Amino acid sequence: MEQQGREALARRLVETYSDQLLRVAYSMLNSVPDAQDVCQEVLLKRLDHTGEFEGPEHERAWLVRVTVNACKNLRRSPWRTRTVGLDTVAEQAAFQPEEGGVLEQVQALPEKYREVLVLYYYMGYDTKEIGDMLGLQPEAVRARMSRARRKLRTELEGQGYGGLS
Repeated sequence: MEQQGREALARRLVETYSDQLLRVAYSMLNSVPDAQDVCQEVLLKRLDHTGEFEGPEHERAWLVRVTVNACKNLRRSPWRTRTVGLDTVAEQAAFQPEEGGVLEQVQALPEKYREVLVLYYYMGYDTKEIGDMLGLQPEAVRARMSRARRKLRTELEGQGYGGLS
């Protein structure tokens, strides 16, 4: 299909079907951004579809069926079950570390030390799991943690956090 014909088809599809498809997708997903993504995906599939339709009703039925299937696929997606909407995250107050506090000092450590401390103390992973994530042996993770704690202790004692062991 030539470029002008493809653009005309895309314009017709958007004008004729986008609202209906968006409503179907939203009713199944209850999320405007997800519904918009599905709608766009379906319209792009239609642009790439080379088969013929018997008429506008047949085309509309095909588009709705593809939309429903795309929504079902999205709902089954493991990615969707492991994510949280931005509106949920936005409701939570942003945490600001206390100036001169422990977290600020952890953030100041070199990345290789900071990542093992955060994964261990803040995220709750054990040294084997951290090693698997970072491609390190558990002994190397423990060595980095030891060095990180030593650097952290030195910094904190220098700021008056005496008695750290």
